Amino acid sequence: MRLETVLFGAVQALRLTAWRFPEFRARLGEHNAIVQLKLADDSVGRYIEFRDGKILTRPVIHPAPDVVIFFKDRRIALKLLAPKQDFLFRIDAMKNFKMGMLGPDELTVWVNEIVSLGQSSWWKQGEDIGGGVTRFTNNTNGGPVQVYVKDGKILRITPIDFTDKDPDTWAIQARGQEFRPPRRATAAPYAIASKSMVYANNRNLYPMKRVDFDPHGERNPQNRGKSGYERISWDEALTIVTDEFKRVKKECGPGAIAVSHGSHHLWGNVGYYLSAMQRFFNNVGFTRVHHNPDSWEGWYWGAQHHWGHSMRLGIGEVTGQVEDILKECEMMVFWSSDPEATNGCYAAYEGTVRRLWAKQLGIKFVHIDPYWNHTAALLKGKWIAPRPGTDPALAQAISYVWLTEELYDKKFVAERTTGFEEWAEYLAGRKDGVPKTPEWAEAETGVAARDIRALAREWGKRKTYLAAGGYGNGFGGACRTATGAQWARMMVMMMAMQGIGKPGVNFGNMQTGVPHDYSFWFPGYAEGGISGDLNFTGAAVNSYQRIPLILSMNPVKQVVPRLQLPEAIMEGKAQGFFTEPSCKEGQFIPYFYPAPGYSPIQILYKYGGAQIGTMPDSNRWARMYRSENLPFVVSQSIWFEGEAQFADIILPACTNFERTDVSEWCSAGGYGHQFFTQLNHRMVIMQHKCIEPLGESKSDYQIFLELSKRLGLGPVFSEGMTELDWVKRIFEGSDAADLISWKEFLKKGYVVVPPEKEKLRAPRAYAWFNEGRKKDIPEPHPLPGDYSGEWLEGLGTQSGKFEFIPNSLLKVDDPDRPALNRYERSWEGANTTELLGRFPLQLMSAHSRYSFHSMGDGKGSALNDIEDHRLLVDGHYYWRARISVEDARSRGIAQNDLIRLFNDRGSVVCAAQITSRVRPGIVHSYESSAVYKPVGEAGTSTDIGGCVNILTSNRSQGARSTSMGPNATLIQMEKWNPAMAEAAE
Repeated sequence: MRLETVLFGAVQALRLTAWRFPEFRARLGEHNAIVQLKLADDSVGRYIEFRDGKILTRPVIHPAPDVVIFFKDRRIALKLLAPKQDFLFRIDAMKNFKMGMLGPDELTVWVNEIVSLGQSSWWKQGEDIGGGVTRFTNNTNGGPVQVYVKDGKILRITPIDFTDKDPDTWAIQARGQEFRPPRRATAAPYAIASKSMVYANNRNLYPMKRVDFDPHGERNPQNRGKSGYERISWDEALTIVTDEFKRVKKECGPGAIAVSHGSHHLWGNVGYYLSAMQRFFNNVGFTRVHHNPDSWEGWYWGAQHHWGHSMRLGIGEVTGQVEDILKECEMMVFWSSDPEATNGCYAAYEGTVRRLWAKQLGIKFVHIDPYWNHTAALLKGKWIAPRPGTDPALAQAISYVWLTEELYDKKFVAERTTGFEEWAEYLAGRKDGVPKTPEWAEAETGVAARDIRALAREWGKRKTYLAAGGYGNGFGGACRTATGAQWARMMVMMMAMQGIGKPGVNFGNMQTGVPHDYSFWFPGYAEGGISGDLNFTGAAVNSYQRIPLILSMNPVKQVVPRLQLPEAIMEGKAQGFFTEPSCKEGQFIPYFYPAPGYSPIQILYKYGGAQIGTMPDSNRWARMYRSENLPFVVSQSIWFEGEAQFADIILPACTNFERTDVSEWCSAGGYGHQFFTQLNHRMVIMQHKCIEPLGESKSDYQIFLELSKRLGLGPVFSEGMTELDWVKRIFEGSDAADLISWKEFLKKGYVVVPPEKEKLRAPRAYAWFNEGRKKDIPEPHPLPGDYSGEWLEGLGTQSGKFEFIPNSLLKVDDPDRPALNRYERSWEGANTTELLGRFPLQLMSAHSRYSFHSMGDGKGSALNDIEDHRLLVDGHYYWRARISVEDARSRGIAQNDLIRLFNDRGSVVCAAQITSRVRPGIVHSYESSAVYKPVGEAGTSTDIGGCVNILTSNRSQGARSTSMGPNATLIQMEKWNPAMAEAAE
């Protein structure tokens, strides 16, 4: 086809769309502009004039166009103007100057959007179910949902029930029974409560400026969190932010802009922080606030040295676990594992039915946790409640019994491990003169020696699965204490003694290990979405080849550890150790702030979820925000909560229900390569834009695009794509396009991935290693260079075997992580005598059952009506703290009394929940309150919002790791009267 004809046809297509769709006509009227399309040598051209919503055109070169789009030659032009885009060709043309666009960003971005809308305006989304109601789909951190909308408002949000047209599910035959999961997707409480969060009364609906902040005068940082806000226009807000970006880069140099974000954000491949945010700030240049592996601490810094798995942050293989448990397992030991509360990670209640199957089969359960948690309450079984932080001692005593009574797998230890002799000498006491007997452990843990010995014997004689942490083989729990690395190391060492990989002997709690099709690919959130970043995402594995886009790279190499961000700002220096999943030795490399040649932080851009409430010793953040060392703070946030109250400028973001995106549920990619094994069904979800953004809020993508336009980066950021275009691009680059058409996907909103045929199911985890074969687990790690023998031969350790004495730890001088995993007491626990005299209670701050970190909490959400989450007292919803009957009686505390929890770091008021489910001396409260509400001066006064992380220590588990241990916290408790607030301060 001739280029002249194609150009003319493109104009006619725009005219037809304008005639058909009023919304498109309205977009045409936003600007008057002359757009020139031409070949670079001016041999062919046609200009299009947009004037008052009308389209005029002539096949000539205009003498003074506002925007010029040029192509190097006819072939390139015809291919780029084709209705079906070849994105690899398009990216090549953009990167190698085979095409170009000239003009002001405001117009060039608008032109690209007009061209895009010319096609997407014809696409139909959602299903009309009658009565003026449209049913959409969306995806949350807690599961996919269907959203019913009428007259532009959400009526209700429900889980997704499958239809007869969806694929059949898998089945497992075990012990004469057949097991099939329900044909539906479950949803966590915070997912079901999404409607109330969308319409929360503390939504940020308009751009706001702190009233006593003047970017050209007095900034008054000391008043952050005190002074109020005034509404300003988007133009003013964006201008202030971009002017500050330009100013500090010129005046201070690179690194002056830092970006801080939460560990988890609203779901989606386009809007996620590793996607649009990463792309934007790579283009700007920023100091990275580097995250510690906050839910994987002990596994990343400890366990991986024994068996590798750096790309899983230290946790192990997950395949085949469900089938193996149903067919072979005799006992399950849940150790600091409460999947009915924490759901692994993003998984909702998918695993509940599987755990009930195990109960149905008569599998025995043991629960080791100072709290009789929700999983124990559901499944029942033996409860063992050690003192917090003493779990490694209990594990060593069990190992001692196995050693002395020969209840371990001698053949596996001899053939598949190294260093056992030295480990056995330690257990026997020949290293330090202290045999690790059950009697020794009783003094440390408070668990009776007879119970330790009985558990060890039964465990050693039964085919047992160890369920360690919420995920079953990692994640959360006791790995977040002062002794977290010791504990995680002990978990893998114990399973090595038992011969991991034998039938019925493995890690797992039925939360992972479903027989899915592992070859089906859809990008997880950690694969970078549209970021184009190959350094800090998992894009290099699949996404970059399958979904081509322009590479983005952050030129700033300065990094600051998240756990020390307050010290970096207030004291001007910090040191951290990298979370580097590509190899276990990467974590030994220190980094320092400020880096040579870089500027101290002048701007803090706070994006998404809260640090106050989730990070230890949270009062430090409140003090940091008021430091004169921090001249400018921006908050891009949905709700006015947490740190938004300390911002100078608030940019209101909308929820995932008010923007377009796409995702696979529970798929992280990157280090969470097989997160989807938590689900009964793999699902790819179209995240429909169900309603228009409330107020003047915008999607994160749109906010970054608007900022980009003011920085001259609009086309570079957007590549001429709208959010819906990006969604289609991701969909077409994935395997989902083989299961469902784009048209049907837009309408239905989801597709269920068919399960793998039984004969093709992935094998049982570690069976290959136990049997001395090459690795046959479908995962792309370790990297080839991390094997000491042939590729796929052995574990990712120096010897290729399980190392009781890790060679990697022998090579570093780290007294907090000796190669021999000696038991060291917690630096804040039952043996810290002086501190214990003042603060005799141990605080446990587990992940919440009802919210996902701060997601779901506060916001006036329906979750507030769950009394186990918050309790309404005198008009305020107080956070709950669970205390023992004995501790309540000795302090005169009654059920639902307000109590003050305090130590030298701070003071928090909660509502008492008196229960026999915690042992005396323990206070159990969930971390991650979204509400920070000090009664007086922020950073020093009592908080009534429930941020119990105010009380936790910011001390690292080790001097040569950046690893928090918030469950090593001593406190005192007393009744609280709100009328006494001023006197208490």
